[in-house]
Amino acid sequence: MSAAANPNDALKNYLLAALPEDDFVRIKFNLEFVYFKLGEVLYESGDKMDYVYFPTTAFISMLYIMENGATAEIGVVGNDGLVGTALFMGDDTTTNRMIIQGAGAAFRMKAKDLKAEFALGGMFQCLLLRYTQALLTQISQTAVCNRLHSIEQRFCRWLLISHDRLNSDKLAMTHEFVSTLLGVRRESVTLATKKLKEKKLIKNGRGTITVVDRLGLEETVCECYKVVNNEHNRLLGRGISRTFR
Repeated sequence: MSAAANPNDALKNYLLAALPEDDFVRIKFNLEFVYFKLGEVLYESGDKMDYVYFPTTAFISMLYIMENGATAEIGVVGNDGLVGTALFMGDDTTTNRMIIQGAGAAFRMKAKDLKAEFALGGMFQCLLLRYTQALLTQISQTAVCNRLHSIEQRFCRWLLISHDRLNSDKLAMTHEFVSTLLGVRRESVTLATKKLKEKKLIKNGRGTITVVDRLGLEETVCECYKVVNNEHNRLLGRGISRTFR
C-alpha cells in the first residue's frame, strides 16, 4: 500500500465496499494504490496479467483489436467493478486492450493473492462472480447495440456510461478517440455531436464534451443503456446510472 494512500479509499470501489468488514480488513493489506493518466494502456491484448485492478476514480475502456488494426469498445469498467476477471476464471491473459479512458486512481492486488482469496469462497467470491455476469451482459448488449442501433443512439449511450463513472459533466474526449471506441468514422462522430448540440443536450470544446441535459440524453438513448444498468442492479444490488441507482 502506498504511504500516500489511505487504505479505506479502496471502499470507493463498489465491490470492495460491499464486502463484510472482516473480509475487507483482511484483504486491504494486499491492496496497492496506483494512479493512471488519461490514455495510459493498462494491458495489451495477449498480455499476462500480474494484477487485478479495482478502480476508485479511474475509468477503463476494454477495446477489441482486429487484425487490420481497427478497434471497437466492448465494455467499460469504473468503480462499479474490476479489471482482471480472467484471473479467477482459470486464465491469466487478456484478449483485449485495456486503456484508461478517465484519469484517476485504483487499487491493485497481485494475481496470486486474488486467487488465494477467491479460493476461500464467501462473499468475495460471490461478488466477483456476480460482477462477471454483469460484465458479460454489458459486453453482449454492446454487440447488439453496435449492430442494430444508430450512431447517435450509441453515442448517447457512451456519453451516459462515461458520465456515470467520471463524476463530472465535462469529459476529456476528442472526436478521434470516440470514433476509435465506437468503431466508426470520425466524421460520423462529428455529425452525431452536431445533432446532440442542436438539441441542447451537450456542448463541446477543444478536446472536451460537456453533458448539458442528462435527462434529454436518456430520452434519446437506446434501450441498451437501461438493460445493462438494470442487470447490474439485479446482480449486485446497485445500479451504475446516476439516475437509476
